[in-house]
Amino acid sequence: MDLRVLYLIQLGSCLLGVGAGSNTEEEEEERPEDAHPPGHKSHHWNYQDIHQWDSDYPHCGGPEQSPINVVTSATTFDSNLRPILLSGYNVPPSRTLSLENNGHTVVLDLPDSLLIIGGLPQTYRATQLHFHWGSQDDPGSEHTVNGQRFPGEMHVVHYSAEYSSATEASTHPGGLAVLGVFIQEGEEENPAFQNLLPYLQNITEEGESIEIPGFDIRGLLPQRLDRYYHYDGSLTTPPCYQTVNWTLFNQTILLSPEQMDLLEDTIHADHDHILQNNFRAPQSLNGRLVLSSFSPKVSGRRLPGAAPNPAGTSPAPDNSSPNHSSQGTGESVEASLSTGDMLAIIFGVLFSVTSVAFCLYVRRNRSRNKRLGNENKSNVIYKAATAEDNVA
Repeated sequence: MDLRVLYLIQLGSCLLGVGAGSNTEEEEEERPEDAHPPGHKSHHWNYQDIHQWDSDYPHCGGPEQSPINVVTSATTFDSNLRPILLSGYNVPPSRTLSLENNGHTVVLDLPDSLLIIGGLPQTYRATQLHFHWGSQDDPGSEHTVNGQRFPGEMHVVHYSAEYSSATEASTHPGGLAVLGVFIQEGEEENPAFQNLLPYLQNITEEGESIEIPGFDIRGLLPQRLDRYYHYDGSLTTPPCYQTVNWTLFNQTILLSPEQMDLLEDTIHADHDHILQNNFRAPQSLNGRLVLSSFSPKVSGRRLPGAAPNPAGTSPAPDNSSPNHSSQGTGESVEASLSTGDMLAIIFGVLFSVTSVAFCLYVRRNRSRNKRLGNENKSNVIYKAATAEDNVA
């Protein structure tokens, strides 16, 4: 996960690891947020040197790292986990948003007026969203579910309203909250993402940015914000601070093949290479609990990769209720029967039993009538017609 607001914090973390003085650290942390991308010290970190992250950035070797593999059968249902409630997510077109290629991902800066006001222990303010993806041949989500990786993953990053900035919040437990959304490929264009993806062609090179009109950020999220997995983890890129409240939605979002191509084949990293496979492998849980806001018995209808749920209508602003629907919503990532499916099966069985009983009843009555007809015919006395009977 890339947080542009944490760029210089990472440099301070590296200096701390080699014994730099506290004055130097404070100077680094107080630099403007639009300084160098994360990990810039003596070299530019990348996804090819992941094995060196924990030596260059000590937090990356900690016991509560992200991403993880969610084993759905091992999650713990917590009835206290309420639906995620959002506020201010509909940004008017008159307010522009900065979209940047930082060499690691695509980052859309978000106003801090976008809030999480329910579902988490405290209020969180938005700071940015970004993406992780693979390539046409390999999926590229960071988190996995039952060992399955999705084509992509979107992270909407927030910081606790108790702090003045994401930079300050990032070093405190629970200071950050990230909404994680799995991306799958569908047949139809997702109109909400057309507010964002076409602009990638204007920021193909590292360091380029563009101002785009505001739009309803809620439309980028899944239809269901009440079904999710929750665990405590870290940033998924250096400096890997272990201060993140993770929410992984159970329902995916769908992008058309053309939209997936834009995401996977447009952005360049350093040396003019296409930026692909910008994800970190799942890390060990080390005894951490993964909570679920829903019971597995009624969690969903399909495994990932199955036919998606029908697309609905455009979302209403800030509506996070289960009845909210949005174009491009995907399917549940958990496989089990829903209440509707159970009722359908029960009614189907009852209908079949009734049909069989009716058929047996009809067949039995037909046989009985046939026997009665044969008995009546045997009692009739036939006689040859006389000449008088044949006279017209």
